[in-house]
Amino acid sequence: MTQPAAASRGSDDQSRPWLAVIDMQRVFGEPDSDWFAPRFAEILGPVRQLAEAFRPRVIFTRFIAPEKPAGAWRQYYEQWPFALQPPDAPIYALVDEFADQPGPTLDATTFSKWGPMLAGLVGGSGEGANSDSGSDTGSGSDTGSGSPGELVLAGVSTDCCVLSTAVAAADAGVAVRVVANACAGSTDESHGQALEILRLYGPLIEVVSLAEILGEAGEASEGGEDSEGGGAGRAGAS
Repeated sequence: MTQPAAASRGSDDQSRPWLAVIDMQRVFGEPDSDWFAPRFAEILGPVRQLAEAFRPRVIFTRFIAPEKPAGAWRQYYEQWPFALQPPDAPIYALVDEFADQPGPTLDATTFSKWGPMLAGLVGGSGEGANSDSGSDTGSGSDTGSGSPGELVLAGVSTDCCVLSTAVAAADAGVAVRVVANACAGSTDESHGQALEILRLYGPLIEVVSLAEILGEAGEASEGGEDSEGGGAGRAGAS
C-alpha cells in the first residue's frame, strides 16, 4: 500500500481511510450471552487504540434484529429467539468502553455493515447491500466523496460480520484492511479460518496487524505517538 493505512492528524482528511468498528456490543461481550465471543475482552485495548488513531474518521456499528424477520431470517431467529429484541434493548448496546464514543454510528439488521452510509463516507457503491440506519451521535464527522477510498475493519466477529462487511466493501471497489489482532472470532479456530479466507481476496482485502496500522499512523504524523497492543480471537450474528 502506498497510502498510510491509519489516520494522521496532519494529513489531508480526504485521503485518510475510515475505521469501522464492527459490533462491539454487550450481546457479544458478556459471558452469559449465547453469542459471546470468548476473546472479546482481549480486543478492547487494540480497538480503543485504533479509534484514537483514526478519530474523527471512525464509525461504530451495531447488529440489531429486524422488527419482523423475513425469508430465511425467520428460521435464523427461530434458532436464536432471545435476539428478537428492539434496537434499544440492553443486549444491543455498545459495551461501556465505547458507549460514549463521538462520531457517526450505524445500525443494520444484516451481517454485512456495508451499505449507503458507509459508501457515503468511504466512497464506492452501496448498492445491493444492507438497508442501514445511521445516526450521528457526535460532532465533526466527515463525509466522503464518490471515489472509493480505504476502509479499516476491527471488531466482532471475524468469521461473520467482519468477513461479510469486508467482502461487500471490496466488491464495491474499496480497499479493505482487516486488523487481525483487533478482531475476535466465535472461536479461535473460526477466527483463524476467516482470516485465511480474507487473504484469498487480496489485493482487494489485506489482513494486517495492529502494529502495522499504528506504525504507519506514526510515520504519517511525522513522529507522532507510538502505540502498541494485541489481542485476537462464539457469536451467533456478528
